[in-house]
Amino acid sequence: MKTRVKTSQETCSMFMFMFMFLFLFFSNGSGFAYSNEHELLLSTKASIIDPLSFLSNWNNSSSLCNWNGVTCDSNSTHVTEINLSGKNLSGRISESLFKILHVETIDLSNNQLTSGIPSNIFSCASLVHLNLSNNNLTGLIPKGSIPNLEKLDLSNNFLSGPIPEGIGYFLKLQYLDLGGNTLIGEIPKSLSNLTKLQFLTLASNQLIGEVPSELGFMESLKFIYLGYNNLSGGIPTEIGYLTSLNHLNLAFNNLTGEIPYSLGNLTELNYLFLYFNKLTGPIPKTIFNLKKLKSLDVSDNLLSGEIPELVSQFKDLEVLHLFSNQFTGNIPKSLSLLSHLQVLQLWSNKFIGEIPEGLGMYNNLTILDLSTNNLTGKIPETLCSSGRLRKLILFSNSIEGEIPKSLSLCRSLERVRLQNNKISGRLSPEFTQLPLVYFLDLSANNLSGEINRLRWNTPMLQMLSLSSNRFSGLLPDSFGSNKLENLDLSENEFSGHISTMFGKLPELMELKLSRNRISGIIPDELSSCKKLVSINFSNNHLMGGIPETLATLPVLGNLDLSMNQLSGEVPETLGNADSLVEVNISHNFFHGELPSTGVFTAINSSAVVGNNLCGGASRIHLPPCKVIKTANWWFFGIAVIVVTFAAIILVVLYVKRRKEVVHYKTTRIENEIDGGVEWELLFFDEKASKAMTIHEILQTLRGHKNVITTKYTKYFIKEFNGIKLDNDLIIKLKEFGKIQHPNISKLIAICKSEKGRLILVHEYVEGKKLNEVMGELSWESRGKIAIGIAKALRYLHSCCSPAGVLVGNVSPENVMVVDGKDGTCTSIKLSPPGMIFSDNITKCLVSSAYVAPETKETKEITESSDMYGFGLILIELLTGKTLVDAEIGLHENIVEWARYFYSDCHLEAWVDPLLKVHAQENPNQIVEIMYLALQCTAHDIAARPYASDVVKRLESITRSGTLCF
Repeated sequence: MKTRVKTSQETCSMFMFMFMFLFLFFSNGSGFAYSNEHELLLSTKASIIDPLSFLSNWNNSSSLCNWNGVTCDSNSTHVTEINLSGKNLSGRISESLFKILHVETIDLSNNQLTSGIPSNIFSCASLVHLNLSNNNLTGLIPKGSIPNLEKLDLSNNFLSGPIPEGIGYFLKLQYLDLGGNTLIGEIPKSLSNLTKLQFLTLASNQLIGEVPSELGFMESLKFIYLGYNNLSGGIPTEIGYLTSLNHLNLAFNNLTGEIPYSLGNLTELNYLFLYFNKLTGPIPKTIFNLKKLKSLDVSDNLLSGEIPELVSQFKDLEVLHLFSNQFTGNIPKSLSLLSHLQVLQLWSNKFIGEIPEGLGMYNNLTILDLSTNNLTGKIPETLCSSGRLRKLILFSNSIEGEIPKSLSLCRSLERVRLQNNKISGRLSPEFTQLPLVYFLDLSANNLSGEINRLRWNTPMLQMLSLSSNRFSGLLPDSFGSNKLENLDLSENEFSGHISTMFGKLPELMELKLSRNRISGIIPDELSSCKKLVSINFSNNHLMGGIPETLATLPVLGNLDLSMNQLSGEVPETLGNADSLVEVNISHNFFHGELPSTGVFTAINSSAVVGNNLCGGASRIHLPPCKVIKTANWWFFGIAVIVVTFAAIILVVLYVKRRKEVVHYKTTRIENEIDGGVEWELLFFDEKASKAMTIHEILQTLRGHKNVITTKYTKYFIKEFNGIKLDNDLIIKLKEFGKIQHPNISKLIAICKSEKGRLILVHEYVEGKKLNEVMGELSWESRGKIAIGIAKALRYLHSCCSPAGVLVGNVSPENVMVVDGKDGTCTSIKLSPPGMIFSDNITKCLVSSAYVAPETKETKEITESSDMYGFGLILIELLTGKTLVDAEIGLHENIVEWARYFYSDCHLEAWVDPLLKVHAQENPNQIVEIMYLALQCTAHDIAARPYASDVVKRLESITRSGTLCF
């Protein structure tokens, strides 16, 4: 057979055919490629949940170039952009999305997408912009690189693990944002390869190590944000080489050493944020060369030295924060020449001398806080020259003189705090008519005059404190505001009567009139103030009796009427007021029998001394009340009544005891494991006593299980070893068995063996721990949970014994979140106190971050320490952050973090992003609860509120009439 040799012409024809085939196959106009993109997008859609139906036209009946969020090239042949930002999408991101060959922009930001980032994310070589920020993505950042990528934004997710070293291969990258995740490890030095990078954000992670000096050689950088990590070491001097830098933020780290002089070379810098570190030394004079600086914040460090007059070179400065340092000397006079200055906060330093004369004349001051220094002299007349001053905070100095008339005419003022100074003189008529002021504290000064003669017209006023001055005359009938919540006029020289008009303050929560010369009676009209939590009328000249209507105040927790001339009997109804937790009626002329119910069962003897009272609880040491003798013909009738009544009580007690039932069972287990040990069982639930035996409980424990299932329900069981089973412990456990509260897990039974073994059986709670679901909760659920915990603490602190029951470790780990039966209401169960079984209780507690600082020092648990833990939970519910959150730092204090941002008044800086919509609609509500949280975690133990106060305050703030509790 002859083999036919192909001619050159035939070979050429073959190559032409193959070329045409490949051309058609890979052509931009290829129907195959177009069809492939169509299928990949439909595959992407299949993995996404679309509640708004934004992707409804992603189907086979329309051209994909007309699909929502899809953009094609000019020839409508290929997809070049996919923008699904802010469409409330959830579900996962499909790998199909990154198989589209020609797409240049993918933006899925501001959704609720979950799961991990697809592993092939960096296989899409055409990508120029990729934005997956503000979702709920988890897992690691995939390895790989895209040579043409210019923008990569993966911020505000839940990404973990280290930053890949390969990030340095994205050579064209100009914008990199990995902030707001939980990334760990050190900042890779390979970042320095990104010579075109202009924007770098790694903030709000858990990064450690030093700030790489290599960053100083990335000459294109304009924005560096490395704040809210755990970075340590000094600020590299090489940062000073970045002459194009506009924004440098290294805040909330553990940086030490001095601020480098080289930062003075950053002549294009607008924003320098170094706050909340451990920097020392003075501010280098070179910093004052930064003439374009708009905001300088070096607060919360250990900086020292004086601030030079060179500050005048900050011609464009708008915000200057130097507070919480150790600066000394005078406040520079040249600050008054900064025409753009709006916010000046220098509090908590050691400044001396006078407030610069002329400050505010050429500035646009809106916030001025010079509190807690050693300032003297007078308040300058010029502070409100711009007419924009909203907050004036000068407390805890030695300022003297009168309040300038110019401040009385400053109608922009909203918050004024001048307490703890030496200010004298009288209030001008104009000062009591500021239309926007909501917080006014002039306490602890030398002010005088009769304020009732002034016409008060402050419609926004919520808090007014004039205490510890020398005001005199009658009390005003009104302060021109129906929003007043806190009114403190104590420690003055007021006389006359308490106006009945106080009863027309619907929002009033705290009323302090102590240490004055007030006479007359306590008006019944105060019972109209349904939100009153605290009343203090002590050290006055009040007469008459205690109005029984005070007992009707639903949230009244503290009542101090001591050191007056009150008389009559103490109303029995006060003992029936559930909310009352503290009463002081000492040194009056009360007589008769002291109620022995409610708050009076645990009242301190010092709170009733100086009267002519009898009876009451035995611990108060009042004399017994005398029995009045009656005629003999009454004796028989009374005896019959008493016997009948006693019989009824016995029947009621018997029935009640049958309901509470403490069921005793003693049984002997005969087997090899227990060796014939005798067990004593104490049941506090009749159904449980019939549902399980000690044998079944022991079998469950031997199987390494802690939940026993009976025909009725499930129970949680726990054994405690090495416990000293004395009578005191058993008595205490019996008291716990009586605890019945919807927000506390009930103790069902005690199992005690003759060999010292102790097993407790608790109610089984179906749900999740609060720390596991915190980030999934709505505002409504968080509010209900907060009130539920507070109610549980209120009950525990006032039940069972005069000292109440202390939890010791109030933490999200010990709070179970339970869905209501209708699925719409969330309730909680607080774990019962379990640490009491240890003779060395503090050893079990000091490892918990939720235990109050004083407990770790004094080894003592108190109601106040319980409230500290509750305050931390409140902060977490509001901010969505944990005690070891990256933004707080592993070695920082979430309380100080919250206190700082609260004082800075930037709600958006600390509120949980999931609550932002609610925060925008109800900012006051969020702020008030944060204030309450900070009260609960106050350094001053005496300043922390009681649980009863907290319950009432929360209910007042949240208007929680529809809650489950």
